[in-house]
Amino acid sequence: MLLSPTRRVAALLSCAGLAALLAGCGSSSNSKDDDNATASPASGSAVPVVASTNVYGDIVERIGGDRVSVTSIISDPDQDPHSYEANTRNQLALSKAKVVVENGGGYDDFIDRMLKSNGSSAELINAVKVSGRTAPEGGELNEHVWYDFPGVARIADRIAAALGKADPDDAATFTKNAETFKDKLTSLRSKEADIKKEHSGEAIGITEPVPLYLTEASGLVNKTPEDFSEAIEEGDDVSAKVLQETLALYSDKQVKALVYNEQTSGPQTEKVENAAKKAGIPVVPVTETLPEGKDYLGWMTDNVDALASALDK
Repeated sequence: MLLSPTRRVAALLSCAGLAALLAGCGSSSNSKDDDNATASPASGSAVPVVASTNVYGDIVERIGGDRVSVTSIISDPDQDPHSYEANTRNQLALSKAKVVVENGGGYDDFIDRMLKSNGSSAELINAVKVSGRTAPEGGELNEHVWYDFPGVARIADRIAAALGKADPDDAATFTKNAETFKDKLTSLRSKEADIKKEHSGEAIGITEPVPLYLTEASGLVNKTPEDFSEAIEEGDDVSAKVLQETLALYSDKQVKALVYNEQTSGPQTEKVENAAKKAGIPVVPVTETLPEGKDYLGWMTDNVDALASALDK
């Protein structure tokens, strides 16, 4: 989402507090409540990598294979990334990392703060910067670049290069794995092209801009009032007038589908979802982190296929 400072992911612990806590916490914590982070099994001299979310953690694993040990800080599909509170276990993982992958664009600023506090020398990959996406003239950046397949291809190359620098002996393997990964992204882009061929110019609604790179690449037009999506992004209430305008998209059947971010839903977005269902308009749920049991490519394949299916109804 395009986030205000009040909704951006925040690290609530001070640097001084982190340092003091780290001194007493040892190398790990056994507390189930300490963190949502997950780590892939370490293997000998595997390159330690920290990713801000399991989206990037999975991409690193596709490229690094058993030569990387990945910790994904945000991995719970029920966790709203915008309200995440970083902790000392995150700091410890970052202090050991050789490569760190963050989304950037204001999405996960806690990574930058923690890296600065521990003086990390890890190679930092900022996905937004690598993707090449920027804010449109007069608008704001849509930082959800993992829905932008050309950008993800560039991110994959950057990850392969960083891993190759950390482990030169396996650099060729990382490059090969990145090429394989990008080949599969090409098939996703072909699916987008197929949707565009059949449905270019058709209208959809959204609750937030999470899927817009995907829908725009598929030739679809977002009809949701900007004031609605902006209010939802900021965590603000939508005015009665704007809410009615938004609901009318569905009651008047002005759109063919609703693409709904189910990971950060609330009373007003639920009203929109209910309006779509009542009107018989398909709802395509999307999330910001990997659903349980899915890898990135499988997840995105499901998203594109669900969108195509909804538009064909």
